[in-house]
Amino acid sequence: MTVQTVTPKRRFRGKPRGRELDPNRLEGLRELLGDERQDASLRRRDLLIEHLHVIQDARGHLALVDLRALATYMNLPMAAVYETATFYAHFDVVHDDQVAPPELTIRVCDSLSCQLAGAEALRAELEAGVDAERVRVLRAPCMGRCDTAPVVEVGHRHLGRADAARVRAAIEADETHPEPIDWQRLDAYRCEGGFELLQACHDGEVTVEALMEAMQQANLRGLGGAGFPTFKKWYFVRQEAGPRYCAINADEGEPGTFKDRYYLERAPHRFLEGALVSAWAVEAEALYIYLRDEYPGLHAVLHEAIAELEAAGLVAPGYIVMRRGAGAYICGEESAMIESLEGKPGKPRHRPPFVAQKGLFDRPTLVNNVETVYWIPLIWQRGAEAFSSQGRHGRVGLRSFSVSGRVKRPGVYLAPAGITLNELIEEHCGGMVEGHRLAAYLPGGASGGILPASKADIPLDFDTLQEHGCFIGSAAVMVLSDQDDLRAVATNLLAFFADESCGQCTPCRVGTEKMLTLLEGDEWDAETLTRLSQVMMDASICGLGQAAPNPVLGLLKDFRGELAAQNVIVKG
Repeated sequence: MTVQTVTPKRRFRGKPRGRELDPNRLEGLRELLGDERQDASLRRRDLLIEHLHVIQDARGHLALVDLRALATYMNLPMAAVYETATFYAHFDVVHDDQVAPPELTIRVCDSLSCQLAGAEALRAELEAGVDAERVRVLRAPCMGRCDTAPVVEVGHRHLGRADAARVRAAIEADETHPEPIDWQRLDAYRCEGGFELLQACHDGEVTVEALMEAMQQANLRGLGGAGFPTFKKWYFVRQEAGPRYCAINADEGEPGTFKDRYYLERAPHRFLEGALVSAWAVEAEALYIYLRDEYPGLHAVLHEAIAELEAAGLVAPGYIVMRRGAGAYICGEESAMIESLEGKPGKPRHRPPFVAQKGLFDRPTLVNNVETVYWIPLIWQRGAEAFSSQGRHGRVGLRSFSVSGRVKRPGVYLAPAGITLNELIEEHCGGMVEGHRLAAYLPGGASGGILPASKADIPLDFDTLQEHGCFIGSAAVMVLSDQDDLRAVATNLLAFFADESCGQCTPCRVGTEKMLTLLEGDEWDAETLTRLSQVMMDASICGLGQAAPNPVLGLLKDFRGELAAQNVIVKG
């Protein structure tokens, strides 16, 4: 008997794995974003987040069918598009089996300053009083308006000192767009001598060396938190072979910080001149500005201001590139910001190499803070001594303090470096709120640690607080009183860090969640909290995990009596 062997025919999949592309959605994207078949630059990876914003602005959310179309449009894996879209808090990704979010979103800030002002009760009242089919109410991290707490964002309009009646009125009046900002236009700025420095730089009348010398004499340091001398940063970037880039980090997400918004709203052209001078100093190929999404009104202001510069011939069209954040505190870290600028999830890079060596697009990159570059034209105009002659208690220079919490007049105050908290409150903030007595303060926002009232005479500046387990950071001063619940303060801060951790490293991802769980109990094990803090500080990749334990360690060190009075037992 002969047995015949039959070779089965090979079967080929008729279509690629995954969900099918909807050609109508792809055509819809071409109408929104432009035709990538005619302009290949639209497929650049660094435009991914910008494209996601355009789609969400148009549709109100990001449907998976649109993400699949975008992956085809940009010739990217769907996994890369999905990972980026789901990383950022402001993108609403809706799966195929989910219902799209309501047409209006109300965000209630739950940062520490807003919590002190009653945000939690306000959020509960709003949730109970809105039409859930038309409006949703969400918690949101710091919106950079701590001086007007509690803050509520209705659509894209921010309401300071908000209450339920004002929010309902805004909804009924359809007041959901950013309020107009009265900002200084180009002609007015030039009447004050604006852009004379930039012109002198381009004309060869001012050298890089002379400018660096002035910045050194004025003691200008990075005012985003690290405090690195500005002239040294320029020097290190200039040592690297070009091409080079300059990036300005305007993603001021540290709870309690709002100074950058303050300066941008009033004098955007002074900021732009300082940024352009910085870019000139390192011979940057382009200047990128990364502005947080929580400042929608400022996006319009800066786009208009840049258009004024281009029309006046002060900058080449396209040299300044605006980029929009998407709700990620971690992007305040410079390498995470650069990842975001490249259209990726904002996860910090391992260092070395540093961004001055390999930053944006793997090229040497100068990263500066908004306020840092804001002062450059003024230092040159007024002279370095006008700044270096300022200061108290042996410190040098000026500092912009964002003050919030239990003071009569919260706000941004320009004061001598080295001023103490007691002096700051009495001379600038009008004292404590009636009926409140100073109990504690955070000198550098959520990550800067916490100090008791007995240490309110320590000079506030770089390098003065480290021995007390704190740092000044961006000078976000949050003032607490004897009426505040310290455990609620601690859990608020750790909940913020746990939510904002990018999740890349285990010490931060797991450590923040574990610490929050420990703090929510009535008994705090000091030994366990201290050991956990040490692991987080030693092993976390970036400053978020390294600094998250600071307020907890401060409470364990200086507030045991106060905690006991508030029914928190500290063991060990």
